[in-house]
Amino acid sequence: MSRNLTAYRVMATVVGVLLVVLILIGVPLANFDGSSMWGIFDSTPAWVTAGSDVNQLGETITTYLGVAHGWLYMIFLVSAFLLSRRAGWSLPFTLVTLVCGTVPILSFWAEHRATRRVRAEHPELA
Repeated sequence: MSRNLTAYRVMATVVGVLLVVLILIGVPLANFDGSSMWGIFDSTPAWVTAGSDVNQLGETITTYLGVAHGWLYMIFLVSAFLLSRRAGWSLPFTLVTLVCGTVPILSFWAEHRATRRVRAEHPELA
């Protein structure tokens, strides 16, 4: 089970970091061009113009990290599910752990919570 826990922790961290960079850096830079955003904001900061180097960086981040995050998230789901079966987690705990991987920052809390539970229930891993 130690390998399952390590694989889960690595994937949770990698997916969490990619999601934070994607959502908090890539998406804003790709969409900040002075126009309205998502029908919520009247205008985005005009310091990033469409087609500028900063805007292109945002586009590159969202394109490549978006794809990488998607594929790595699938590996995260498999590693989390395998750990949940080996550790004997309940279905609600498993589902919360899997869903939290989709929310920036919250994924780190879920990883900490799952690791703490595995180590408490399986002291041989501590």
